[in-house]
Amino acid sequence: MYFDLNYVIEQVGKEKGIPKETIIEALEEAILSASKKKYGSHLDLEAHYNEELGEIEVFQFKTVVENVNEPDMEINEEDARHHDPECMVGDAIGIKLDTSSLGRIAAQTAKQIIIQKVRNAESDVIYNEFKGKKGEIITGVIQRVEKNHYIINLGRTEALMPYKEAIPGETFRQRERVKGLILDVEKGQKGCMILMSRTHPGFLMKLFELEVPEIQEGIIKIIGAAREPGERAKISVYSEDPDIDPIGACVGVKGSRVQSIVQELRGEKIDIIPYSRDIAKFVCNTLAPARVSKVYINEEEHSMEIIVNDDQLSLAIGKKGQNVRLASKLTSWKIDISSESEVEKTSKKIIDELVENLRVSEILARILHDEYLRDPKDIAKLTPEEMNKITSISVEDCRRIIDEAKAIMTKKALEAEEAKAAEEAAAEKAPQLTETEEKEGGAEEPAQEARQELEAKPDEETTTPAGE
Repeated sequence: MYFDLNYVIEQVGKEKGIPKETIIEALEEAILSASKKKYGSHLDLEAHYNEELGEIEVFQFKTVVENVNEPDMEINEEDARHHDPECMVGDAIGIKLDTSSLGRIAAQTAKQIIIQKVRNAESDVIYNEFKGKKGEIITGVIQRVEKNHYIINLGRTEALMPYKEAIPGETFRQRERVKGLILDVEKGQKGCMILMSRTHPGFLMKLFELEVPEIQEGIIKIIGAAREPGERAKISVYSEDPDIDPIGACVGVKGSRVQSIVQELRGEKIDIIPYSRDIAKFVCNTLAPARVSKVYINEEEHSMEIIVNDDQLSLAIGKKGQNVRLASKLTSWKIDISSESEVEKTSKKIIDELVENLRVSEILARILHDEYLRDPKDIAKLTPEEMNKITSISVEDCRRIIDEAKAIMTKKALEAEEAKAAEEAAAEKAPQLTETEEKEGGAEEPAQEARQELEAKPDEETTTPAGE
């Protein structure tokens, strides 16, 4: 090859951001492949880039022998000395081949290999660049609008944003700028695929990070976020410094900071929640503006029962359950909300059953109810000492109540066994039809139904209308 490749390699490397070594490797492989197509794949060929000459050199290696039996793999000593005067029998020498006359097919093969290698190298560079930006915000331009997704130009590469990752109701036109979160970066056969999202909770968190300097500096921390895109969102913030108001900092002067985020999210309402290490207080904060009366925590089931005044129930639940749903997502706790009147009605029934079944006072029954010991099964699992700590009554009384609970459970188990035995006995006593009887019965049933149908139907054929 008689043209200088140094300049080409340098320009391609700068334009594509590909290391020089990768381009040289691609060229060597391409020329080697083309040479094997021309001279034969069985030959021992090697390609090397000569930086001084600015070309790819191809060498055919042969072993120096006294008597040549395989001309393609061996060379006699006399001919070998024309290429290397110091060679000896047994040495392998490289003979430079002329690559200037490679055929059209070989040259086309070389071109395809170079293009593919450069494309793969470029894809690797882009993947390595963007994989570290996963979870970051990026801005691009809408390049194409496809059937179910947008193609976004990011400069050196493209990103894909499915319609479901766009905020409901928003549409973008070609050449319109769009901001989104890098949701995922995948490496496939067609190159690097970058997935963008505007609905992910992380997008909201990153917008606050960009808008609020105190978050960037680490003075204020974002604990979590929950969204119903385009409608409402909740974000919890916290500051170790008692002199810093995390809510005020996020809202900004006259709401300037939060308003710019609301505009970006197409009017999505944002509740900024103060985080608390006290989980009950934190859950109450997330249900604002509703005021909570009582909180019952069930650690085993990771759930909470929230009691509010009757006039606060609809406010706590929110439109179509939106407020409590977002609060549950934000806190990762299962939240059940009830009004005081509903709870009192349900509680009264459970307390009356405890009083009657366990023969305890109403006060003790209410204590057991408030401690989520509402079923004899749960009470039967306790030891007298454990119940003593919960109720503060004597160990002897605790033992009696636990024995009562166990007796109830035993009675229920016996009743269940008796019911099961009765069902099995009834099934055994039922008349068993033989195969013939089943077939006959099966044939008679349709005939019987047909007879009943005819008897019920008026005799239309024999009845003559009046006047005929």
